[in-house]
Amino acid sequence: MSEFVEVKTADLVGAALDWVVAIAVGCQEISATSAGVTCIYGMSDGDTCWTNLYQPSLDWSQGGPLIEKYKLDIGAPLENKSGPWNAATEWGHPDGYKGETPLIAACRAIVASVLGETVSVPKELLS
Repeated sequence: MSEFVEVKTADLVGAALDWVVAIAVGCQEISATSAGVTCIYGMSDGDTCWTNLYQPSLDWSQGGPLIEKYKLDIGAPLENKSGPWNAATEWGHPDGYKGETPLIAACRAIVASVLGETVSVPKELLS
C-alpha cells in the first residue's frame, strides 16, 4: 500500500471505509489485502486483540458497539422508507452522514468526527 488517494468521507464504502474506521478507533496495526482489513489494537485491560477480518461497516458485532461508544443518533429512511440511513454525532441532527445501511452511515459519521471530511486511503482499497 504505497499510493494513497484523498477521498471524501461521505463517499467511503467497503474495505476503504473499514480501513479508515480502524484508524479512527485507534487500531495500532492495520493491514489490508483483497480479502479485507485486519486490525490489531490494545484493549483497556492491557491485552492485545487481533481481529482477523475487520468489517465494522458490515458486521454488527464490530460496528454496533461503535454506535454506542460514539453516541450516534441513527435515523431511519424517511423517503418512502427506501431512502438512505442517517447517522450524526449530535442528537436530532438532520444533516448527518448518509449510508445505504445504518452501519455504513455510522462508520462515515465516526470517521468524520475523528478524522474529518476528507481522508487518505490506499488506492487499491477503492472499488
